Amino acid sequence: MRGAIVTGGSRGIGRAIALELGRLGYGVLVNYVSQPDAANEVAAHLKEAGGMAVSVRGDVASARDRAMLIRTAVEKFGRLDLLVNNAGITSPGRKDLLEATEENWDLVFNTNLKGPFFLSQLAAREMVRQVREGTIPSGKIINVSSISGYAVSATRADYCMTKAAMGMMTRLFAQRLADEKIAVFEICPGVIESDMTAPVKAKYDKLIAEGLYPIRRWGRPEDVAKAVAAIVLDYFPFSTGQRFDVDGGFHIRSL
Repeated sequence: MRGAIVTGGSRGIGRAIALELGRLGYGVLVNYVSQPDAANEVAAHLKEAGGMAVSVRGDVASARDRAMLIRTAVEKFGRLDLLVNNAGITSPGRKDLLEATEENWDLVFNTNLKGPFFLSQLAAREMVRQVREGTIPSGKIINVSSISGYAVSATRADYCMTKAAMGMMTRLFAQRLADEKIAVFEICPGVIESDMTAPVKAKYDKLIAEGLYPIRRWGRPEDVAKAVAAIVLDYFPFSTGQRFDVDGGFHIRSL
């Protein structure tokens, strides 16, 4: 059974991705930090459907926890075919750019960028080893970023900057790992219904109705999960480093 790690897999986009991977026959390590009941529910659902799953607490900002996630996945599934870097946090307090704090900066950058970078490094090393040994035919890393990587928000500078950097991180790993049969992709969600966007629901209800982007509805976690499915099903065998926009057309510039 192919093995996958989904960070931040207990809720929202991560939960939808974990469930979709289970339907595709992956064993899934459902990573979480603060919601064990939700993560256990996802793992139980996957097991009830006949798959393999384990919920594992781990903070991607911690080097020890990152190593533990890789080790646990390999021990549980015997192989590691896929890493989905989904875990992330928004800017605490959504402070104005001129009021931003170093404390929040460190927290957001450690979780949203440093953690995924070094977890990808560990996963890539393991995938390279397994490809060379013949345990897996190829590997994939998928980074879940955001339209905030190119659409500025002066009250979330740290968040926007981490997501912008994730795009470059995707291309760097894609270039480095292509000869090792490991493809790397970025999925760029737009405004998605989740607990992260719940505090600004009224704001975006109005903007969406007024035509913020062409497809006038909220995005759903399942929309992002379907993009992940398309990638892991090898519908893009001659692509790597590609960004897939799942944003209702927000990226389209119009007059």
